[in-house]
Amino acid sequence: MANSAQARKRARTALKQRAHNASLRTAFRTAVKKVLKAIEAGDKAAAKVVFHASEKVIDRIADKGVFHKNKAARHKSRLSSQIKAMA
Repeated sequence: MANSAQARKRARTALKQRAHNASLRTAFRTAVKKVLKAIEAGDKAAAKVVFHASEKVIDRIADKGVFHKNKAARHKSRLSSQIKAMA
């Protein structure tokens, strides 16, 4: 248990930040799933629109440091290549 006032405050702020980061991680996964669902549906135009919106979400979360920038780039690259591979 934290003994000093500073350590108690750091414990409180760490809990708040952890909850915030958890919500951002969820938003990242949801954005990826939306694109995958659009790809599964088979509509290339709709998939491109959803991908463009999700791209912004993924970049914003990577900029905040919740995920590494390379992880975000890897997800975007794979989703983009899946969209390009559609008929």
